[in-house]
Amino acid sequence: MKYQRPKGTADILPGDSEKWQYVEQTARQVFKTYQFKEIRTPMFENFEVFSRSAGDTSDIVTKEMYDFHDKGDRHVTLRPEGTAGVVRAFVENKLYGPQVLKPYKVYYMGPMFRYERPQSGRLREFHQLGVEAFGSESAALDVEVIAMGFHLLKQFGLNDLKLVINTLGDQATRDAYRQALIDYLEPHFDELSDDSKARLHKNPLRVLDSKAPEDQAFVADAPSILDYLTPEAQTHFDQAKAYLDALDIPYEIDATMVRGLDYYNHTIFEIMTHSKALGRGYTTICAGGRYNGLVKELGGPEVSGVGFGLGVERLLVLMDAEKVAMPTDDQLDVYVVGIGDNASVTTLKLVQAVRNAGYTAERDYLDRKPKAQFKSADRLNARYTMTVGDTEIADQVVNLKDMATGKEQQVAMADVAATLKALLASH
Repeated sequence: MKYQRPKGTADILPGDSEKWQYVEQTARQVFKTYQFKEIRTPMFENFEVFSRSAGDTSDIVTKEMYDFHDKGDRHVTLRPEGTAGVVRAFVENKLYGPQVLKPYKVYYMGPMFRYERPQSGRLREFHQLGVEAFGSESAALDVEVIAMGFHLLKQFGLNDLKLVINTLGDQATRDAYRQALIDYLEPHFDELSDDSKARLHKNPLRVLDSKAPEDQAFVADAPSILDYLTPEAQTHFDQAKAYLDALDIPYEIDATMVRGLDYYNHTIFEIMTHSKALGRGYTTICAGGRYNGLVKELGGPEVSGVGFGLGVERLLVLMDAEKVAMPTDDQLDVYVVGIGDNASVTTLKLVQAVRNAGYTAERDYLDRKPKAQFKSADRLNARYTMTVGDTEIADQVVNLKDMATGKEQQVAMADVAATLKALLASH
């Protein structure tokens, strides 16, 4: 039987894994400058964590969740996104208490799971970077999160960026707008897609997010949520726009944007980049917004939150298309060449001594002749080779060769670490 990876998953092999490490390290550095700390939550949660937060009419809950009953008949779900698990941890660990500094800022990175048709940059097991900030209702925090997303994407070498924003207002805004949408769409009920028919009375805002062609004609002429904002919601949105202007971050307003999850309110946003790699014009690479009711929905007090998520696979596709140069550290400090049957123990001790000193080292494990070992040193891009045979073992020395210049010197085995430190420091 031939075993293959499950459909919609990928093996990340050496050569590619270094790119992932670069993305993760860069993200950690940027998040640190904004005082966001890492949080790690389980890869599976109780089903209700996602069904209550994402909304029972969302595509995630109705079509895409990997959920099952375990051996204890508990209904669990592989996490389809990062926010709900972070909010559950925030509530369960009482991170809203008076002893915790506000806003409480965290970031996460790791695998997520959604059952959908695999395509470029979108897999069934995919990876996200994301941030969440709790405990402040200031529009300044919305804009800090947006600015951090911009900062991060520019660090990744993506410069053709476009920010699209909208507001979903407060609860009074949504109630008024919900009814306006129902009143507008009901006369066209029979012409809507099946999904939109099911959503119309449960959550009509989901119809605005429909990609079905039969829905698009009605979405284009739908009432605008901007006409239903309460004074408080209008003030929040105006403040967010003023902060974006102050930071010289250009933006467009799209009143039909609702995002894919039900927990958002007030400011929502998508950061897009122009991509031929994904076969279309502008494509969303980073998205998020504010969610003032989610903490309460999962059992905590009324605490506001704001955050974003970013898909790593899609990011790497875009970086590759833009030919972003990623640093590689594939050079080996020392390759130890053993000559003769008696050299194996000594070469093993030498590579270990070099590694213990903090440098990279390799040796032969296939009992090959010296010529083949030197070829391996070349292929591994070794800075130095260190050669030992019976004579060197007897004299407790090594022959050290600079592979770039060809210069050779004899070094006492006891001085190998100190000599390498001096030589590599001069590179």
